[in-house]
Amino acid sequence: MTTKVGTTTANRSLWTRAGLAATTWIALYQLNESFWDWVVFTGAHLDPASRLGQAVHFFAYDTTKILLLLSGIIFLVAILRSFTTLERTRALLGGRREGIGNIAAAGLGVVTPFCSCSAVPAFIGFVAAGIPLGVTLSFLIASPMVNEVAVVLMYGLFGWKVAALYIGFGLLIAIVAGNVLGRLGLEKWVEPFVYEIHMGNQPVDETAKLTWSDRFAIGRAEVCSIVRSIWPYLLVGIGIGAVIHGWAPQDLFARWAGPDNPLAVPIAVLIGIPLYSNAAGALPLVQALAEKGLAMGTVLAFMMSIVALSLPEMVLLRKVLKPKLLATFVAVVGSGILMVGYLFNAIL
Repeated sequence: MTTKVGTTTANRSLWTRAGLAATTWIALYQLNESFWDWVVFTGAHLDPASRLGQAVHFFAYDTTKILLLLSGIIFLVAILRSFTTLERTRALLGGRREGIGNIAAAGLGVVTPFCSCSAVPAFIGFVAAGIPLGVTLSFLIASPMVNEVAVVLMYGLFGWKVAALYIGFGLLIAIVAGNVLGRLGLEKWVEPFVYEIHMGNQPVDETAKLTWSDRFAIGRAEVCSIVRSIWPYLLVGIGIGAVIHGWAPQDLFARWAGPDNPLAVPIAVLIGIPLYSNAAGALPLVQALAEKGLAMGTVLAFMMSIVALSLPEMVLLRKVLKPKLLATFVAVVGSGILMVGYLFNAIL
């Protein structure tokens, strides 16, 4: 009886703290803009119409907003992920045929932990588990491009319509590109050692034994880990966005990458590929470019090229893909991004 009472009290305390944390998060998010209006324009006496005032406000407001969005969504998704494992993901995809497998892989890629640094182990693990090459590539494309952070930040910065289109077309690129690459019979262009690796006994699934306290602890640890690893890129991205927002002349972007320039989308993609960032770091820059008059398709193609075709990820993938397959991968995914860019420009 004492144990049950103690457990009930602990659970009640846990959910009370969770409710207070959620209420605090909502309050901070709602008060963010008015708070920085007061700090920058009233407290620091910066002119709201000046370039410096606009840049400082953009940096402070967006940094706070994006950190709040990041912490909230990473925490929730980490808890959801605590109910599954990468081995379970492999099991869901194993034996799937091309087509259905590509759709399932792209969908799972959105909610499965993945970044450029884990490209090689993820690729090896999937191929060694018997998952077809095209299905594996659909997963690898969808994970960095349409992850939960990108979706939530896109919604927070541009609204649900743009976020929905981004999700739809990002998944379409992953599905179609993976399907095309799978049908080309490119397995011979995978480094031979990948096929020599065999999956051993899978670890026992411990997710069912986790308590809610454990899952909340996992969420907090995930927030700290991800924010700690990406904050430099986040601040650089927001800083560049603030400079563009405050000082860059609008006619410069309109002339070189505006809707009247038919080469704007490929130029944006070529500029984005050498950059190294993630959705959190790229979106503030995307927001600043959009506010300067760039077409939405152009800026989204720019962001997609950063997160899906970054040079660091290509260097890592070269360890498991021969040059011909890597070049084909870049060409197919890049073509999809170009088409999405032009399509967005046409419909938005």
